[in-house]
Formats: sequence, structure tokens, C-alpha cells
Amino acid sequence: MLDVGDIAPEFDQLDQVGERLVLSDLLAEGELILYFYPADFTPVCTAEACLFRDNFADLEDVGVRVVGVSPQGSESHQKFTNTFELPFSLLPDVNKVLIKAFGVTGPLGIGVRRVTYLIGQDAVIRNRSVADVFLGNHSDLIHEVLGEA
Repeated sequence: MLDVGDIAPEFDQLDQVGERLVLSDLLAEGELILYFYPADFTPVCTAEACLFRDNFADLEDVGVRVVGVSPQGSESHQKFTNTFELPFSLLPDVNKVLIKAFGVTGPLGIGVRRVTYLIGQDAVIRNRSVADVFLGNHSDLIHEVLGEA
């Protein structure tokens, strides 16, 4: 798993609506919260997505973008985004390319760990939150980014 101080691997992938997202392009606009989650529509993952949704405008105000990643396909991500009115991109990672690159594969290569990275404009991991079941650490990271910690 990548840690604070590591360089985030470059990526170039299509999001749930077919928009091309390139890490270096995203970072040209400011810092990035890149969060990995196991599955659309599960209770904890839904709560997590809504946590980012509810703080999205404040994060944008401080120049931080949000992108989520999970192994479901575009169609699932589109439904998830529409159902919960998510204002940010979700990257389908069906083949777990990003999941492996960021080291967030679950134990024995099964599943995906719930990990949130704050990536600086220089692609350096500035902060990381790991909490597979509970969202407190992820919420703390958001509040820290917003200067509320």
C-alpha cells in the first residue's frame, strides 16, 4: 500500500460517463482526494460516497477534487452516481489496475480495501486514511483538509 511521501502512479482512465481522467491533469488543477471503496450500493460505501458528496463544495472551495475508484463497471457507477447525486467522478476499475497500482487489494488479493489518499500537486501522497469498516478516519482526513482538525 502506498504511504505518505510516496509518489502516486500516473493513470489515464475513463470515468462513469466516459470522461477521460489523467492524474497529472487533475493535479494541475489542485490537490486530489482519491478514494478506493469495495462496491457501489453497499451500506458503508454508500455512506462514504455521501460523506464526500456532503463535503464536496467545501473541498472544491479549498482547491481539492474528489475521485472514487472501485471494481464495478461504468453502468453500476452511473446508477450509483445518479441515485445519490454524487458530484464527482467514479473510475471503474474492473481489472483492478489502479487498485493494484495503489496497493489497496484486499487480503489474499480478494476485494478492495477502503483507503483514501490526499495527493499533492507534485503527485506526492500527503495523507492517507485506511479503515475498512468504519468511516471515522476518512471523515477526519476531510476535516483536516478543510482546516477543521
